[in-house]
Amino acid sequence: MINFNYNIPTRVFFGKDQIKVLAKEIKKYGSKVLLTYGGGSIKRTGIYDTVIQILKDNNISYWELGGIEPNPRITSVKEGVKICRENDIDFILAVGGGSTIDCSKVIGAAFYYEGDPWDLVSGKSRIENVLPVGTILTLSATGSEMDAGAVISNLETKEKLGCGHPGMFPKFSILDPTYTFTVPANQTAAGTADIMSHIFEVYFNKTEGAYLQNRMAEALLKTCIKYGPIAYKEPENYEARANIMWASSLAINGLLTYGKETNWSVHGMEHELSAFYDITHGVGLAILTPSWMKHVLDDSTVNYFVDYGVNVWDLDKDGDKFEIANAAIDKTREFFTSLGIPSTLTEVGINCENLEIMAKAAVRRGSLGNFKPLKAEDVLSIFEASL
Repeated sequence: MINFNYNIPTRVFFGKDQIKVLAKEIKKYGSKVLLTYGGGSIKRTGIYDTVIQILKDNNISYWELGGIEPNPRITSVKEGVKICRENDIDFILAVGGGSTIDCSKVIGAAFYYEGDPWDLVSGKSRIENVLPVGTILTLSATGSEMDAGAVISNLETKEKLGCGHPGMFPKFSILDPTYTFTVPANQTAAGTADIMSHIFEVYFNKTEGAYLQNRMAEALLKTCIKYGPIAYKEPENYEARANIMWASSLAINGLLTYGKETNWSVHGMEHELSAFYDITHGVGLAILTPSWMKHVLDDSTVNYFVDYGVNVWDLDKDGDKFEIANAAIDKTREFFTSLGIPSTLTEVGINCENLEIMAKAAVRRGSLGNFKPLKAEDVLSIFEASL
């Protein structure tokens, strides 16, 4: 029996020129803004100038935190908290992709916490309150624009951990597909892999009766498979960018998860790769996913892979179950490779040196996943199969 409480509170403004609502939406929550962004691409594309002009025209005071890293670090969180406290910030506006948004969410949470912000990420202390956050999305990947989670890295401890709180749901998110036109091809590819991985994590699940959730998941996967290559080859194709952008949000906002007991597998493994080697998250996921699929494929899981092969990849349903399953896994790897994503850890500079350490760290909070729970030795096998 499926039971759940549905609540996705983020207000989404989707489409071209939706930035026109920015000032009105900010003023619902505050008038002193911390503007956060990454490496500066928003300045090259003109989005930064547009945002600043809107803030100035509407007498909204603002301070800036730029240079947020692709795997956002706890040091950036601490810097943001300092700015917020010194200037009585009452709203955070994140302009960028998931890294900027995640960092902003944890800044908002740490604002109300007197101790080390890492305590909130590591689970040592609980998040009690969060400054309101709004987002202007410039990269379709993590879905952070419409969820209540965040992932932060700590280079000192070599950890990359996730945390969450209902207050982390952005109050609003502006999703203008044209803002992703300038995203480089490799980031478009990695973003598509990230979206698909979010779907895989909840699609491969043994909860019975979640028929609708599974069919929606398959539709989103087919959307990524159709439009990912188009966005990769035609970066200014609005239809492709719009479909990928909306898939990014729907993949992880809870819609596919409601009614299911989920415990993710591949993300927990990839976070160790990023923590040790600072690689692109979507690339790590794309490398590990087919190896994970092969590892968990057995008599108890084969039917799930048959559904995946038939409903997503349009494979012949009358074939041998394991042949369908393996063909679907091969299709998955081939798809990621077609987007120019490396297929092995060796290609991204990872060898066998730290695999055992990372495998043990991946299960520090217990076994990974509930589709087929993974212990340290399972994780190590998947790492080794991915070299």
